[in-house]
Amino acid sequence: MRLWTIAPCYLDPRGLTALWREGLLALAVLQGRTRGYRRHPQLVRFQACPDPVAAIAAYLREVYAEALRRGYRYDAAKLPEMRSVDSIEETDGQLAYEWGHLKRKLAVRSPRLYDRLRDIAQPAPHPLFRIVPGDVRDWEKT
Repeated sequence: MRLWTIAPCYLDPRGLTALWREGLLALAVLQGRTRGYRRHPQLVRFQACPDPVAAIAAYLREVYAEALRRGYRYDAAKLPEMRSVDSIEETDGQLAYEWGHLKRKLAVRSPRLYDRLRDIAQPAPHPLFRIVPGDVRDWEKT
């Protein structure tokens, strides 16, 4: 499971679809609808929110919006009603780590997209995240 700190606009079609599916799995975990993945490290930052379900729903709404911009047909009915959520702090170290990880993936599976993105030093974060100085998170599997 990878719930990217990076804005969904940087993902290739395969990556965006995987993010949608993995985000829906995270939603099911946070709603208590599945027993698997409850301790998955990617869930830590959502579990720390006052309303974890609202936080992952807000995250997924941005993924859905990107899918709509691309003409994809994801099912928004799978998302709970939108509730107000505060931004989640994430570190610039985490964002940078993920950016390098994504670029390595894209170099192999989407070389054209990689060529367009490779010179971007600092990507935009997913709108749910507020970037603060810091290292790669302890929960990240490097």
